[in-house]
Amino acid sequence: MRVLAALFLALIMNNVSALEVGDKVPDFRLPLLTQQGQAGLSSFKGKVVYVDFWASWCGPCRKSLPALNTLRKELKGKGFEVVAINLDEDVKDARAFLKEFPVAYPTLYDGTGKTPELFGVRGMPTSYLIDRQGKLQAVHQGFKPSDITGIRAQVMSLLAK
Repeated sequence: MRVLAALFLALIMNNVSALEVGDKVPDFRLPLLTQQGQAGLSSFKGKVVYVDFWASWCGPCRKSLPALNTLRKELKGKGFEVVAINLDEDVKDARAFLKEFPVAYPTLYDGTGKTPELFGVRGMPTSYLIDRQGKLQAVHQGFKPSDITGIRAQVMSLLAK
């Protein structure tokens, strides 16, 4: 957790530019947490994608991952995908979390901190809603259960386009 705290402090202190709505989202490739292989944003080309940065020590993530899993189950057939990127220092912590809070969507692991730097993540959880053309449409920081209603509405709007 110390490495991530230092990363977030460095991002804030160095005024690293975060992605802004309308920006083309850069591609990334990371290892999958619960199975062999890798995935990246380009793996979901043509879909509306919700990229969610999380960690096992993040309290709100205990609510957001299951809520996003439900939303993904409902909308996957319409062209929606959730991609979670774990930022724990120890991959074992991430895997233990997923045993307690299992999800059906792809979960990736970035122990280096390069992907959150690329996105400009400043807190946990932080999520990025990306349209079918790969452009950022919304950034969501933090999570409380009532947020899922607004997230669903944003996703539905993009799926209708």
